[in-house]
Amino acid sequence: MQVGDLAKRRVFLIVLDSLGVGAMPDAERFGDVGAHTLDHLVAAAGGLDAPRLLALGLGNVPGVRSLAPAARPQGAFGRLLERSPGKDTSTGHWELMGCVLDRAFPVYPDGFPPQILDPFVERARLPGVLCNAPASGTEVLERLGRHSIETGKPIVYTSADSVFQVAAHEQHFGLNRLLEICAIAREILVPYGVGRVIARPFVGEEGAYRRTYNRKDFSLEPPRETSLDRLKAAGVPVIGVGKIEDIFAGRGLTESVHTEGNKDGMEHVLRLAREAERGLVFVNLVDFDMLFGHRRDAHGYRAALEEFDRALTRLEALLRPDDVVLMTADHGNDPTHLETTDHTREYVPILATGPRVTAGVALGTRTSFADVGATVEELLGLSPKAPGESFAAALRGVAPAAPPCP
Repeated sequence: MQVGDLAKRRVFLIVLDSLGVGAMPDAERFGDVGAHTLDHLVAAAGGLDAPRLLALGLGNVPGVRSLAPAARPQGAFGRLLERSPGKDTSTGHWELMGCVLDRAFPVYPDGFPPQILDPFVERARLPGVLCNAPASGTEVLERLGRHSIETGKPIVYTSADSVFQVAAHEQHFGLNRLLEICAIAREILVPYGVGRVIARPFVGEEGAYRRTYNRKDFSLEPPRETSLDRLKAAGVPVIGVGKIEDIFAGRGLTESVHTEGNKDGMEHVLRLAREAERGLVFVNLVDFDMLFGHRRDAHGYRAALEEFDRALTRLEALLRPDDVVLMTADHGNDPTHLETTDHTREYVPILATGPRVTAGVALGTRTSFADVGATVEELLGLSPKAPGESFAAALRGVAPAAPPCP
């Protein structure tokens, strides 16, 4: 990879939401010993037909055993260790952009206490709420969807993540009303440090309820400056695709694109590859996590990866000489792990490709997700700040990758 023209360079950063590549050393603290999203979904689904990902080096990523390594990888490959104490969406994405947390978000394994729920019910003018416990999003609709419609009470539930999730029927309760009460919950929960309030609209009739892509996350703001903030301040266009805007509470973006799943998300990426002049296109592909990891659907996860592989080939055909594509994840969600539907504490992969990315660069095990943000900053002409360590020079073939972490 040569230096090229920074003024015209574009970086496409694609988060394959939940594609973990093996339990981290501290996984025992999170109940995730032995988790490995990629290896286990490949084993459970009987393989993976993703020739482009394999050619780039997905099977060469440290810790991956389910896929044959490429003899001559065409991309750069490695894995990232998470320094922040968590395994959720906000923690992972924030660290990718250089905001490492020193403490975990609070969680509510016994449901939310009266000092949270009582003001929520009062300020939102609700007749009450249902559930108030950790639950699977699909199971809780089957169990309480009809009752919610009949009583006008939204379903409030949580998980192993720091989330206050509110489910209600789009027609019977109203989508705008759901978003309104979630905004109220967000205000109430700021002092408690809860990471996200998530509006979970659903449609359909009893026995066939389904969640829609009108979901919205109301996130806390990152507590410190991120790579996105620095890029925007420097005049670099930053386009969020998917739920990036929600995760960063709108901060650090110059444009945001709503999507309805992976396929729609990649169609927008392909459009931006044709139209965007410069800057960062930051993409979250949520279906891997929402539809397949949480629902323990290894076969669906495999099919989604294969669909992405085909879209990646189309994206590469649209790249300009100085473009770089980075692919990673924000946490794991092993669809075979124990009996939970929660995220898993795992390393995540990092793959890089582009016309001038040096083939076969082994990036090793990076000591923080933040190395991605630092690399994006350097590729787009900024001097990256700690805690991330850029591997942009390694992509150009002029510097070794960082040594593996212990």
